[in-house]
Amino acid sequence: MLVSATGFENGPFRPYDPLGLGVVIQPMTSPSVLLIDDHAMFRSGLNMVIKAAMPQANIHEAGSLQEAIDIAPEALDVVLLDINLQGLSGLEGIELLQRKWPQVPILMLSAQNEPETVRRALARGAAGFISKAESAEHIVQALYEVLQGTFVELQVSVDQNVAPRLTLRQCEVLDLLGQGLSNKLIARKLSLSDNTVRRHVQDILAFFNVVSRAEAVSAARKQRFIS
Repeated sequence: MLVSATGFENGPFRPYDPLGLGVVIQPMTSPSVLLIDDHAMFRSGLNMVIKAAMPQANIHEAGSLQEAIDIAPEALDVVLLDINLQGLSGLEGIELLQRKWPQVPILMLSAQNEPETVRRALARGAAGFISKAESAEHIVQALYEVLQGTFVELQVSVDQNVAPRLTLRQCEVLDLLGQGLSNKLIARKLSLSDNTVRRHVQDILAFFNVVSRAEAVSAARKQRFIS
């Protein structure tokens, strides 16, 4: 699945062939790409795939958000961000990256492609979402579309039978809400920023369709999410 905030999916391919990827980039001189994923083998493989299609690209690899902030240059053209990083997750890190590089599009990488996961990534400001199950040519095509700014309008389809779910992190926050902890104490206990906890609380309120923390805790107890 290739989905963007403005909408694109498997657009037309441009001429190319050396490794049979099906697409070549006619740059944009030397695009600067930041790849953030905590699996070194996946990073290396994707690095090679991108280099094969974009020989001029400058690719910077990081295994965590903090490493990315420390090693990446000030000038970037695109960020490829794994959704399931250890420590601060990709979803939680979108805001951090946008503060550092406000004009740089962020493409989420994930082995999950549930509609709710896609929605959450796009809602938090990601420019697009790429399933790791996609072929190399589709990942390169998505990167090409973002670098060129040529998204094709697409109505993102969502399976209406898929019920929304709380993430593991939201369940942790919900449990601490049930214990009466403030956002600040929850942030300290889970090693998260106050803003990240605030966003989780807002998502929890939306999940239970309520407007206050007390109502969310009450609804969670009635539905046996917490005791």
